[in-house]
Amino acid sequence: MRAVVVERFGGPEAVEVVETEVPEPGARQVRIKVAAATLNPVDAGVRAGVFGGAGERIGLGWDVAGTIDAVGSASAWTVGDEVVALHYGAVKPLGTHAEYVVVDADAVAPAPAGVDAVHAATLPLNALTAAQALDLLGLEAGQSLLVTGAAGAVGGYAARIAAHRGVAVTGLAREDDEELVRSLGAELVVGEAAPRGFDAVLDAAVLGERALGWVRDGGGYAGVIPGAQPGSVRGVRTAAVEVSADGARLAELVRWVEEGVLTLRVAETFSLEDAVKAHARLAEGGVRGRLVFVL
Repeated sequence: MRAVVVERFGGPEAVEVVETEVPEPGARQVRIKVAAATLNPVDAGVRAGVFGGAGERIGLGWDVAGTIDAVGSASAWTVGDEVVALHYGAVKPLGTHAEYVVVDADAVAPAPAGVDAVHAATLPLNALTAAQALDLLGLEAGQSLLVTGAAGAVGGYAARIAAHRGVAVTGLAREDDEELVRSLGAELVVGEAAPRGFDAVLDAAVLGERALGWVRDGGGYAGVIPGAQPGSVRGVRTAAVEVSADGARLAELVRWVEEGVLTLRVAETFSLEDAVKAHARLAEGGVRGRLVFVL
């Protein structure tokens, strides 16, 4: 099968498409025939060597939508099931940017009904990251939240999920993203114009210490880069999410897609053979929605 890998670190040109053996599922695992897989900023980090793995062949890709075509023992899934999944791990021999991928059975959820695989593939990593970051904050209905990078993938899901729960959400984004941010149920603030005194901030734009200034004394801060949260000041609790594969939670997010609570955004599609072009487009920035490989 074909798979996208890096064997040396660097820019988009470091990405390769190779022929490799089709993986076999073990106990409590399933194999998915990939229909679509999302390209995320974390893949660029892996490609650049941020997570280590020098000298290894590293497979790229965390998100997948497709069809189960083989199951290991003790799996409740059936061949032919249409699914989405998160394939967790920065340094792994094969990722989801491949024709087939093996994942743990408990990382899988049914694909959202009425949604094509290209859009479905954009859900797992970013929506799970947003939901699990919100868990760290523990906000209740009526409390206030500032989401930095609210027009991005993680920030957009976080704003929408929080608003759906009755949290008063303000999104920090560019002025030309106002329509998008308001569609998520958030008020827009631009640049440094955010007021102070929010109960919490979810820092999807990775502003770090600057973002703490917008949180009230004793409030909460959640970052999206594990271990990179700023130190506590004024009694503000600080933490950072490390996303985990969770099929049950992913199934809940799938239901919200089916109910119209969450909107899936695709910016552009690519074939595996155009992996270098896709990484170059990601590096340009300014993407609204996700870049998706279609197989």
